[in-house]
Amino acid sequence: MINAFRWIGRLEGVSFLVLLLIAMPLKYIFGEPALVKVVGMAHGGLFLVYILAANYVAMELNWTKKVWFLSFVSSVLPLGTFIFEKKYLPEAKAS
Repeated sequence: MINAFRWIGRLEGVSFLVLLLIAMPLKYIFGEPALVKVVGMAHGGLFLVYILAANYVAMELNWTKKVWFLSFVSSVLPLGTFIFEKKYLPEAKAS
């Protein structure tokens, strides 16, 4: 489940960056709102999956309340999920 959570976090983080750096400028600078709807919906779904997966992994890894809270905070900050992964998730084992 940890590897799945790692990938969910990466996808959520990328969708957030695409929303902020591509879709939002297209909407507010160029008047093209279509991408915000699509990327925003994808990001919203990934956000919910990330939160649910964070709860599951928190129980699996016995996270402290601080780390559990930081997993949630990281989901609303640009690059947050990537930083959280690097700092708090155990290294992936080589197969």
